[in-house]
Amino acid sequence: MVWFDPEMSWFAVPNGKPGHPERSSAAAIQFCLSVEVLFGLPLRQTTGFVESLLSLSGLDWPVPDYTTICRRQKHLKVQIPYRAASGPLHLLVDSTRIKFSGEGE
Repeated sequence: MVWFDPEMSWFAVPNGKPGHPERSSAAAIQFCLSVEVLFGLPLRQTTGFVESLLSLSGLDWPVPDYTTICRRQKHLKVQIPYRAASGPLHLLVDSTRIKFSGEGE
């Protein structure tokens, strides 16, 4: 299951630097990379899958494009704790972080 908190900061905060401002927050990039690792998808398929997840959730958030994710993934590290396949996995996305938990946690 994937749980989205509608209050999370999906959009980047303006940083005041010259050039084109970032549109997606680090949390949005981290989520896309987590989905990529979790499901073993190529990055282009991941962006389509995330777009479908957001649409099914009723959220009108833009999905970071392939180039943006590729460029910004150099600065983010995706860590998914190892766990045995003993039940469903819940992916919680809120304003504090992205968390993976098992049934009943």
